[in-house]
Amino acid sequence: MRGANLQNLSYICPMTTDTPDIPSQTPLKGMDLIKDESLRLPDSPGVYRMMGEAGEVLYVGKAKSLKKRVTQYAQGRFHTQRIAHMVHLTRSMEFVTTKTETEALLLEINFIKSLKPRFNVLLRDDKTFPEILIRRDHASPQIRKHRGAHTIKGDYFGPFASAWAVNRTVNSLQKAFLLRSCTDSVFESRTRPCMLHQIKRCAAPCVDLIAPKDYSALVEEAHDFLSGKSRLVQKRLSNEMSQAAEDLDYERAAWLRDRLRALSAVSQDQSINPNTVEEADVFALFSEGGQACVQVFFFRAGQNWGNRAYFPRVDRQDEDEDILDAFLGQFYDAQPVPRLILTSHMAPNHALLAEAFSLKSGRKVEIAMPKRGEKLDLVHHALTNAREALGRRMAESSAQGKLLAAVAETFELDGPPERIEVYDNSHIMGTNAVGGMIVAGPDGFMKSQYRKFNIKDTELVPGDDYGMMREVLRRRFARMVKEEGEGTPTPRPDLVLIDGGAGQLAEAIAVLAELGVEDVALVGVAKGPDRDAGLERFFLPGKTPRMLEPKSPILYYLQRLRDEAHRFAIGTHRAKRAAEMIKNPLDEIEGIGPGRKRALLHAFGSAKGVSRAEVAELEKVDGVSGPLAQRIYDYFRRG
Repeated sequence: MRGANLQNLSYICPMTTDTPDIPSQTPLKGMDLIKDESLRLPDSPGVYRMMGEAGEVLYVGKAKSLKKRVTQYAQGRFHTQRIAHMVHLTRSMEFVTTKTETEALLLEINFIKSLKPRFNVLLRDDKTFPEILIRRDHASPQIRKHRGAHTIKGDYFGPFASAWAVNRTVNSLQKAFLLRSCTDSVFESRTRPCMLHQIKRCAAPCVDLIAPKDYSALVEEAHDFLSGKSRLVQKRLSNEMSQAAEDLDYERAAWLRDRLRALSAVSQDQSINPNTVEEADVFALFSEGGQACVQVFFFRAGQNWGNRAYFPRVDRQDEDEDILDAFLGQFYDAQPVPRLILTSHMAPNHALLAEAFSLKSGRKVEIAMPKRGEKLDLVHHALTNAREALGRRMAESSAQGKLLAAVAETFELDGPPERIEVYDNSHIMGTNAVGGMIVAGPDGFMKSQYRKFNIKDTELVPGDDYGMMREVLRRRFARMVKEEGEGTPTPRPDLVLIDGGAGQLAEAIAVLAELGVEDVALVGVAKGPDRDAGLERFFLPGKTPRMLEPKSPILYYLQRLRDEAHRFAIGTHRAKRAAEMIKNPLDEIEGIGPGRKRALLHAFGSAKGVSRAEVAELEKVDGVSGPLAQRIYDYFRRG
């Protein structure tokens, strides 16, 4: 588990099979190697790794007794053909002993996440989920979306299944509680209310339109609402609205009515809100045809905060309980753990997992498979969603498989491509030039594999598209060749699509030939006359350019790939251009880092305010010495 404190680890060096006195001795492998290793293992907890011919990790496992567990492999009684194949491929083993089985479990999770072994169940999407944060490090707390470690002092509420769900909830909470969402620098520089105050989404504490005591009361109401006291908050606001109406204070009554509507919108958007579950994550697994879907629902403060479907890498012979067991450990490596975890199957190591999660969260965590009541209904609902999600994915995979087979036939490949890389460049008259690489495969777009390339070659003529493509491809494939030479597993594309015609393709061919990469298929995609979609020409090395049928599904698929590469490159270029446009001049002054920059902006409101300050005023800022103050003063007056 990420950040887990694993003490008392002991590494056991594997046996060296090469004996100097007998040069012709054949190195042990497979079952013979495992049997030999088991003779020297201790009867203690630990983690073992099985390695293949090239040193790649085939499998990572943990054991209460390393000796007994590894001996089971040496007996040859395998439950599945997959395990037998894994043992056959094993060429070496490594071991780490731990003090407890719980530590072994945590270490196993770390190894699986970092090494991605071929024969382990693997969670392929481990992004952290967004949360809502009420900051407590400012006199006027801010409400905002947050993702990542809890390094900021404040109250965290989540996780939410998507950024969209967080944004929608934050917008509604702003309407209900009028909390600020602006940054501290914007807050300090305001002299009059912003637009959010005008549309009744902020109480404007920046210009003291609300007393600190009253603003703190709003913050506490928001905290109570997100902590599960939503009905109490709504009842209190309803009573205040009724009282205001009785007092003929219709303006205040209308304001309270609008706040109640916003809170109702938050509650109504969260479907299947349970009555008996305050805080829990619900996991339901459905598997079929060698594929599996795990549907996860998040319940916090008695509300459903969204769900997400996962499709872990599994083997056809894996048992559902074992899949869920491995999935839970990897899932909570980077996620906060709730007090209760409900599952559709009972994980074999559920007691051990609960102990590990309790250590991580610092409170008791329970893992249960409900048998009756509302909790069972929640699991059944999640299971229905898992079944439907897997059905959709299998249908999409079938269609995707046919498309990839057609692509292979069209471009004369040896088989359907598993990894397609598409490259495009973007710039405006040579400025802020970037290159983009998108990746697609049998499961669709692989966005975690996308890469951007800032064009670094200062000798390129601005706007030289050929030179930019040459730099992007050289950097991408030179790194691939280097990693392969070091024995590091690295993704190798089966097909590379270049946005451009014969010229761009010639550059790509030259770069790959220079690097000695000969087994990657290259295709140039040239836009039609007047950039008309459907009239694209496809350039293949040494062959006549070809066109596809205007309404061909293959053409539509290739257009989607090209358009996605174009979208990614354009988006990257715009982000870089926007960053250049708002670049703060303080970033260019030597000796000013993030801390001093923040202090200066807090003291003077903006970079313009800093530029007007005298040396004596600059010296009063924390962290700004006399020489630095003089340097800042001179920088803004050098012209």
